[in-house]
Amino acid sequence: MCDSCNCDEGTVVTITRLEPGQAPPHHHHQVRTIALETEVLAKNDELAARNREYLRSRKILALNLVSSPGSGKTTILERTIRDLRHELAMAVIEGDQQTRRDAERISATGAEVVQVNTGAGCHLDSSMVARALVQLKMQDESLLFIENVGNLVCPALFDLGEAAKVVIISVTEGEDKPQKYPQMFRAATLCLINKTDLLPYLRFDVTACREMAVQVNPDLEFIEISAVSGEGMGRWYDWLRQRREGLHP
Repeated sequence: MCDSCNCDEGTVVTITRLEPGQAPPHHHHQVRTIALETEVLAKNDELAARNREYLRSRKILALNLVSSPGSGKTTILERTIRDLRHELAMAVIEGDQQTRRDAERISATGAEVVQVNTGAGCHLDSSMVARALVQLKMQDESLLFIENVGNLVCPALFDLGEAAKVVIISVTEGEDKPQKYPQMFRAATLCLINKTDLLPYLRFDVTACREMAVQVNPDLEFIEISAVSGEGMGRWYDWLRQRREGLHP
């Protein structure tokens, strides 16, 4: 169960996203049905708007990195920070259920980092990010990466105040991830297809993956990269520069 729901102990909860005008489903057993139109996420969205305004006021580009576990988010961040540290000021909010391992890896690059452990929670929420922002010593006009908990479900629903979601899929996963987790790919602006250096050894159809993702989100952008070999990382860096420049018209 998601900690953000604040459910009474012992209560069984079915979380249902309803289309406008759609009635909640009827259940014959004792179940609280929560319609995620405005009620459950209203508090989170209100604080996310405050986070967004704070970041905009300081011209900080915040990106929410989302993926399943093991896609290579932290490795991508390590290489990005090392390659761009003389060009851009960068900071990281690290989200994990337990341990400080990823934060320690980011700290070794010299970037400012705050670890957020969610315990049993499966995602970051806007209040966690708000507390982390207080701790971070960020420069104005800098770049903030929010590395979310490895999960392709819950993080799609929770706005953190970011400028964009970047979904990462690795070629060691199935190319049908966009069909299995459409909400995440629908919410994302950019899809990084990582670990392309392994393609010669795997049966992963990049074209099929992209086609399935576009069916879910026709506006989704793609960049194929390898954080290990460096392939495609230049395109990722150009994308970051363009998004950051968009904050300084």
